[in-house]
Amino acid sequence: MKKIIFAIYLAITLSCNLYAGQSTIVDAEGYACMGDDKSRKQTEELAMKDAKRKAAESALTYIKSESTVKNLELEKDLVEAYTNAKVRIIEEISRGWYKDTSSGECFRVKIKAEVTPDQKGIEKLSRVSEIIDNPSAPLNVRIWTDKKEYRLKEKIKVYIKGNKPFYACIVYKDTAGQQLQILPNPYRTDNYFNGSVLYEIPSGKDRFDLEVNPPFGQEELVVYASTSPLGDLKLEAMEGIYKIKTRDIGGRVRSVKIRPATPGKSAATTEFVEEKVAVRTER
Repeated sequence: MKKIIFAIYLAITLSCNLYAGQSTIVDAEGYACMGDDKSRKQTEELAMKDAKRKAAESALTYIKSESTVKNLELEKDLVEAYTNAKVRIIEEISRGWYKDTSSGECFRVKIKAEVTPDQKGIEKLSRVSEIIDNPSAPLNVRIWTDKKEYRLKEKIKVYIKGNKPFYACIVYKDTAGQQLQILPNPYRTDNYFNGSVLYEIPSGKDRFDLEVNPPFGQEELVVYASTSPLGDLKLEAMEGIYKIKTRDIGGRVRSVKIRPATPGKSAATTEFVEEKVAVRTER
């Protein structure tokens, strides 16, 4: 098996806040009409505000309909966290003016938005095992390493586990700023993972080792995961792994391929997680 020599560091923590990067990504449309009291700019701003409101409402509806938590108090905390969510626009899909027969000049905008629940509420839930391992709870994917200290020439093992099926990629960020995708890779191409299954990296078809070598410093491993396929990164094969050519990795992977809503279900929505573990090495 071919080795790849990385300068990797000891794990400072095992992702202590399991839901720190938990969010929901949804497509939403907003509308507004000019009337006699609004300018075109004001109308466009109102349409965007309407789209963001609908995105938040869709995320909350999704969480209520898809998440089944038997403990009523925990369910209440989960819903409250999403009620106080923040909305960030990932992509403006389309926009345009149109003529409505009754309302006159109107504006429509469609967005892909990330709805992030209130972190205080999520932090409270992250400490409850009933939520962490529940496949009916929002997506939760953990990442950790095999021990807390690594020294020169030692090999690091990385583990991920989710509470339900998910798509994911794992990115290694070194001290020089280089970003490498270690999973999927040219020899282990699967990006779909089963829930409640422990995955180890490297293992199986992988053709690299995470071997500690200088320079020493602080680096991190990040898992990006979603219930829908992630947005594609620009990659270049490099000795058993991929060098990432995309600059805004977090933004690009969030361009998830959301599946259309099915009859009787909430709007087209997907769950997203970004979790990381900081690492360092010692001589």
